[in-house]
Amino acid sequence: MRLATSRRALLALLIPMALAITPVAAPAQETAITVASTTSTEQSGLFGQLLPAFKKATGIDVKVVALGTGQALDMGRRGDADVVFVHDQAAEEKFVADGFGLKRQPVMYNDFVLVGPKSDPAGIKGQDITAALGKLAGAKEPFISRGDKSGTHAAELRYWKAAGVAAPAKDFAGYKECGCGMGPALNIAASSGGYALTDRGTWLSFKNRGELAVLVEGDKRLFNQYGVMMVNPERHPHVKKLAAQRFVDWIVSPAGQQAIAAYKIGGEQLFFPNAQQ
Repeated sequence: MRLATSRRALLALLIPMALAITPVAAPAQETAITVASTTSTEQSGLFGQLLPAFKKATGIDVKVVALGTGQALDMGRRGDADVVFVHDQAAEEKFVADGFGLKRQPVMYNDFVLVGPKSDPAGIKGQDITAALGKLAGAKEPFISRGDKSGTHAAELRYWKAAGVAAPAKDFAGYKECGCGMGPALNIAASSGGYALTDRGTWLSFKNRGELAVLVEGDKRLFNQYGVMMVNPERHPHVKKLAAQRFVDWIVSPAGQQAIAAYKIGGEQLFFPNAQQ
């Protein structure tokens, strides 16, 4: 009886010790993430500048899915991305408020420009974006809209509304929606002699300009801010939160901001970092 009792006591002592020294498998190292971003950041060539620098600093690979801002945010809502990097502040803030993303952080800015034929048959050239669109609607010249719920499309619709054209697709005969990215929209404008709103970064990297030229720029309403957010891991537990947070932290860090500022085409800077402002 005493022997059985001693054995039980010994087992009670040894089992916790064995459990304490048994190795526990660590979670797999997060070495790759998916970033849902805009066609403007991808087609401008910015990611070609940023991602090698980020990989060198962290060892983390980044897969970019370039969509319109609305579609990129939808990817985040579904949990199909770890990070969202877009440019529609109102939509981004709603994304966070609805619990789909964590803290939104500003990253960089550039501006929108209105481009069109150098001959400018609608006579819109100037600085005032709403005045230009008002003239364009009256002239019935072709206007190529992305029509894809992107940040650029959302901004464009705000400008049309300010110009007194609440529903351009219905109220403006020359209005054409392509449902496409910025590069393809510019290609259509170039081939059809049309006008289009574009972010300056994509415009500077666009090679097939034909007779297109910048006709409207400098209006403070054309300011174009970009923000970054990690998808909420409480909503989607599979989000690679450690690697995703490293991307967010890096892109707003001095190193990431310097990499953004260093990206130029023809000596002209495409994006201006402002995470620290």
